[in-house]
Amino acid sequence: MQPIDLSLDRTFFIFGNQSVSLGQVLLAVALLLGGLLLIFVTGRRKAGDRAAEADARMMALIAAQTEMQGRIATLADVFGTRQSELNQSINQRIDGMTQRIGTSITEQTKATHENLRRLQERLAVIDTAQTNIQSLAKDMAGLQSILSNKQTRGAFGQSRMETIIADGLPMGAYAFQTTLSNGSRPDCTIRMPNDQPVLVIDAKFPLEGWNAIRAATDPEMAKLASQQFRRDMEVHIRDISGKYLISGETQETAFLFVPSESIFAEIHEHFEAIVQRAHRARIVIVSPSLLMLSIQVIQAILRDARMREQAHLIQGEVVRLMEDLTRLDERVRKLHGHFLTTQKDVDDILVSSDKLKRRGTRIEALDLATATPEPSKEPKAFDSRLGQLKLRVVDED
Repeated sequence: MQPIDLSLDRTFFIFGNQSVSLGQVLLAVALLLGGLLLIFVTGRRKAGDRAAEADARMMALIAAQTEMQGRIATLADVFGTRQSELNQSINQRIDGMTQRIGTSITEQTKATHENLRRLQERLAVIDTAQTNIQSLAKDMAGLQSILSNKQTRGAFGQSRMETIIADGLPMGAYAFQTTLSNGSRPDCTIRMPNDQPVLVIDAKFPLEGWNAIRAATDPEMAKLASQQFRRDMEVHIRDISGKYLISGETQETAFLFVPSESIFAEIHEHFEAIVQRAHRARIVIVSPSLLMLSIQVIQAILRDARMREQAHLIQGEVVRLMEDLTRLDERVRKLHGHFLTTQKDVDDILVSSDKLKRRGTRIEALDLATATPEPSKEPKAFDSRLGQLKLRVVDED
């Protein structure tokens, strides 16, 4: 066995092109161990410092944890108190809201009942109005049947006109179906004051042409019906002008009565030429309201004429009234003089009475056995004045 070479210079291994000796290896190992030992010692020292620091930090954490637990407990108490107050406030608000909601519901219920009651009243009114409308519809149907007949229609217009005139004028101021000097018979004549000619009113209106206009279904038929209605109105106006306008017997103007306000408005709106032709012929187309207004004007004229006729009677009565007032004034003045004289006599009587009273007092104070007074003249004067007063009162009576 060969001996092992333990010299430090001996090549231990070759690393690349460099040879590494044993001494270098041992030195390296020694340095490595020394570094490890230094690292270990330093690590132990740092570990101790870290442990102490960790203990300090743990104590600080424990203190912080204790403080945090105290704060948490305080916060829990505060939160509990706040929660209790919040619950109490919420309960109060809920109670108030419940009360307000109950009051509102009660008021709303009352209002609903009131509205339902009013609605029932309105429904009752609507039912009544519906009944009236149904009755009016029946009346309109009857009116349509009346207006469809020419003779019945004429009687209807005549009846309306007679009603308006009879309600507005006194008896004797009008006449129906009178005969004029030319043999024509107008529907109504109104006597004017101061022996003026009568006013003629005609109540016959050509309604067939108007109904044809209403019944037209196309513009051509409406145009033809309008032309026919215009011709009928012109013929009727010409007949009134020729029959009822008599110089010296009737007024220069006559009335054509239209028994419907709507027809009157349609004529003035769509048939202006007919209205102008009637004016030129001295024919006035009147509706029920215009006829009523004209009757009121005529009534005022008649009343004024009657007042003028009675003016001389009123003047005579005023003259006699003034004479009576003059006599009354004279008699009052005489009575005033008598009262003044009577007052003077009464004053004289009071003076005499006072003298008698004073004299009686003096007599009562005297001694009648020692002195005999002279008779007084005052009683005679008193009797004389009293007699004069009686005579004046008798004269006044």
